[in-house]
Amino acid sequence: MRRVLQRADRYVLAILAISVVTALLRLFGTHINPTTVALALLLVVLFVATRFGSGPAVLASIGGVFCFNLFFLPPVGTFAIAEPANWVALAAFLVTAITAGELSARAKRRAEEAEVGRREIERLYTELREAFERASEAEALRRSERLKSALLDAVTHDIRTPLTSIKASVTTLLNELRGPTTEHAVLDQEGRREMLEVIDEEADRLNRFVESMVELARIEAGQLDLRRRWGTIDEIVMNALARAKPLTRLHPMEVSIEKDLPIVRVDAKAVAEVVYALVDNAAKYSPEGTSIEVSASQVDDMMRLTVEDRGPGIALDLRERVFDKFFRAMRDGDSGVQPIGTGMGLAIARGIVEAHGGRIWIESASEGRGTRVTLTLPLGDDDEAGAPLLEADAEKAI
Repeated sequence: MRRVLQRADRYVLAILAISVVTALLRLFGTHINPTTVALALLLVVLFVATRFGSGPAVLASIGGVFCFNLFFLPPVGTFAIAEPANWVALAAFLVTAITAGELSARAKRRAEEAEVGRREIERLYTELREAFERASEAEALRRSERLKSALLDAVTHDIRTPLTSIKASVTTLLNELRGPTTEHAVLDQEGRREMLEVIDEEADRLNRFVESMVELARIEAGQLDLRRRWGTIDEIVMNALARAKPLTRLHPMEVSIEKDLPIVRVDAKAVAEVVYALVDNAAKYSPEGTSIEVSASQVDDMMRLTVEDRGPGIALDLRERVFDKFFRAMRDGDSGVQPIGTGMGLAIARGIVEAHGGRIWIESASEGRGTRVTLTLPLGDDDEAGAPLLEADAEKAI
């Protein structure tokens, strides 16, 4: 009922608009010509069509024809038409008014349909976005749970294993101190020394694990404090290899450092940690007796370091993922070798290299088997290189 009343109101307003404009035009009397009247009434029809639709526009057109004929075409005041030309004008006005009103109403309907379509598209887009966000949240939650599980496995393994060794060694030493029994063998001096070495090594392993966790947290928080100093790359490499010597005792080391390399402005300790991590990985995943190659050279304004092994290699689709934290602990995408450790080494290495403004990536080894890890580091500004050297010379002079 309410809609019917609204539709009736539109027709009433259409007739009212024609009546008001006709009354205003009548005020000018004979000073206004029929052409002006026809255009004015036609504008009213267009307005009604745009505002209320085709039905009220047709009614306004018919009302405009009657008003035009009654008040403005001679003889005025009657519906009779004296001149045939006025019939043509009247018919032209009626056709034009109805056609223009219908076209205007059709354009309005299309505009309304377009608006409805736009709103429908927006609604579908919103629903699609919400569905995508829900799916993304579900995927993020799944990955988070997976990462938590991987972290728990890694932490459990890397803490429990050394703790088990330490506990077993300490228990054996304590049992000996309590006195020989039939259940426990008596340790000689060599046995005691081996037990103490196990405790020392496993305590160091625990300490390295905690340091790696702290270092990775600092890198992710953007709080890695680099202490850049000028130094030589060969000294950094040799320090890292000396530290990694217990890990590489079963692998021949081949070191190739280009002669006359410029000095670099880096955090020597951090870069040495990167080299150590790469050599550690190479030793873990390479068969005993295979060589590990470490090389350093200058490429344009960058220092290039590579560590190459003869292990099983890494698939192309996994070469970027190996730099993700805890990747090896996830036990997926492996190359057939049982993962060792938490997989934090390469994640830390990438964080350190990128903090220096460099890049690290993985390539296939030169002989088609194995893995080559390559990193580049900026050399530094030549203008800055003289300052530390001059200060060192001044100190020597003093």
